[in-house]
Amino acid sequence: MRQALRLTLFAKNCIKHRRPTLIFLLLSSLAIQHNVYAASDREQKIKVSGKLQVCIWPDYFSISYKNKKTGQLEGIDIDLSQELANDLGVELEYVPTHFDIFMDDIQQERCDIAMFGVGITAERAQHIDYSEPYLSSGMYGVASKSNPILNDWESIDQPGVIVCVQKGTYMEGSMQSSLKHAELMTVIKSNQREIEVRSGRADIFIADYPYAQKMLQFYDWATLLTPQHATDQVQYAYAIKKGQPQWQARVNVFVRSIKADGRLERYAQKHHLLPIALIKP
Repeated sequence: MRQALRLTLFAKNCIKHRRPTLIFLLLSSLAIQHNVYAASDREQKIKVSGKLQVCIWPDYFSISYKNKKTGQLEGIDIDLSQELANDLGVELEYVPTHFDIFMDDIQQERCDIAMFGVGITAERAQHIDYSEPYLSSGMYGVASKSNPILNDWESIDQPGVIVCVQKGTYMEGSMQSSLKHAELMTVIKSNQREIEVRSGRADIFIADYPYAQKMLQFYDWATLLTPQHATDQVQYAYAIKKGQPQWQARVNVFVRSIKADGRLERYAQKHHLLPIALIKP
């Protein structure tokens, strides 16, 4: 307050003596001070509460996965969310969500940030803001080894084939626009995709790199169909409520720092995600 009073008195003196350059510099200084305060608004709220609330999808293998055997959360964004909380000097609280409802959770401020590999799409960008990306993945098909119809990715789009996707994922929109002959099935829960394929009600489901790796690691019935030509690469980022540019900038500082100091590379390697990590700052 004292500094602001001195600056105000100085401004009056500048006006009296017609010093436009000094006045401009003064006003710029006041604006910078205001922006510094505004930049910490969300962060201050987090620090006052003493906790960072992070939305996660606990079924996302290698990203934010709740291990059924141990009951513990694991994945790259479990580690990185802890790093962000440490950087902010607060505790961490997870808010379970899934792709069909997470934007509403963000808008209703049930969490400060979503950290579970949120794919960047134009449709989602109408409702949420993104950080800079840190992962990038194409699409893969998961089918049963006993399926008599499907041998490769290029055989998917044919009459009689039923393709399963999870509602709210970018795979849903991509398959809706690309499939010309196959039928699209949409389910709510991620494990429903596996159930539909195992039961024979669907021939294949579409996943990204992390989830496809889960299928190969845990299920001996599953086979992976990899496109001969890369599918559209979708970049993954962290998501926040729209209209918070200072908080977005603070999250971007975090993303840049984990790329520069090796934390992203270290955790990507730990969770077998190096092929899709955007390591360079």
